[in-house]
Amino acid sequence: MSLSLYDHQLSALDKLETGSILCGGVGSGKSRTALAYYYLKEGKGTLSINGRGRTREMRIDIPLYIITTAHKRDLREWEMECRFFPGLEPIVDSWNNIAKYKDVKDAFFIFDEQRVVGYGAWSKAFIRISRSNRWILLSATPGDTWMDYVSVFIANGFYPNKTAFERRHVVYSRFAKYPKVERYVGIDILERFRRRILVQMPDSRPTISHHEYVRVPYDSELSSRVIKERWDVFRKEPLRDAGAMCLVLRRIANAEPKRLKAAIDIVRRSGKCIVFYNFNYELEMLRDVLERNSIRYSEWNGHRHEELPTGDQWCYLVQYTAGAEGWNCTSTDTVLFYSQNYSYKIMQQAAGRIDRMNTPFTDLYYYHLMSSSPIDIAIKRAIDAKKNFNEMAFYDNYSSR
Repeated sequence: MSLSLYDHQLSALDKLETGSILCGGVGSGKSRTALAYYYLKEGKGTLSINGRGRTREMRIDIPLYIITTAHKRDLREWEMECRFFPGLEPIVDSWNNIAKYKDVKDAFFIFDEQRVVGYGAWSKAFIRISRSNRWILLSATPGDTWMDYVSVFIANGFYPNKTAFERRHVVYSRFAKYPKVERYVGIDILERFRRRILVQMPDSRPTISHHEYVRVPYDSELSSRVIKERWDVFRKEPLRDAGAMCLVLRRIANAEPKRLKAAIDIVRRSGKCIVFYNFNYELEMLRDVLERNSIRYSEWNGHRHEELPTGDQWCYLVQYTAGAEGWNCTSTDTVLFYSQNYSYKIMQQAAGRIDRMNTPFTDLYYYHLMSSSPIDIAIKRAIDAKKNFNEMAFYDNYSSR
């Protein structure tokens, strides 16, 4: 059996070792590269790579565990990749169940889709597993701040615990109402540790991404009333907090009939289109307009896990939280973002669903429906800066006016 690996994957394969973060863009082939590393270097198997070398089934000396998203586990994506590796039968489970494996010893773990940012229950289970096993971690976006690397640095033995890391590198603000990092010290040490574990896998894929922002109107008078009076125009009651205000402002913009018309025009024009949305009311509106236009559709959200449609014209309605990662589509070149997500990483993952190494398309089209409402502008500004939108900062900004 010949395993097809691109040059960028072969280069990364040579650099990987236990404790590494394999960093590659969405759809760059991290999964296959990680399996090849385990098969060839950890399990000591041999196979033909791009027609070179001998093929011999590996003797499994070290069991393989793969911790991934629930979506990837349910779709059995890892099992499909394993068909290129004779005799490979990993245990695949989701991050939700990582605590089940904290007492496993003398195995190899592939941690897929970085979930150890911060220092919560998943991170603590990850650290415990790392102390008794060999492992690598896969991520398209390994970290934006040094605090995002704490768990991985501890797992590599650079620091005994979070407290030791903070004492050495973190200066907290004395005036913030909650723990807020003011600055980091000893950056040269942190950069040296990051270079030691980060294995970059840049790929020169042939795709060209085209992003178009489609302007749509919104009810400016209604939005102004919400901001000035702190009034929920849907529930007819005072707004409780920043989150409630943002939800109301988003609904005013997202439920605008002309936004929906712009969406269906793009779906009709594209023929085959993936549509990302946030809220149930958006889903209900999209369902209604698709049915009225006799356009076939299916869904992936917290309630329905349907397959991609087939045929000459279809629409796939995907809720960001449920379906921004863990699957791919090479049968269309078009994604429509009906509304924006607060997380730029989620937006990046969502865009990557069609940007795959094996896509037959060169040009990929991404349509963003955008109004000039304060909330839409503020979210876009955060996403463009590769930051997550902060509801409290938005609320405080308008409270001070």
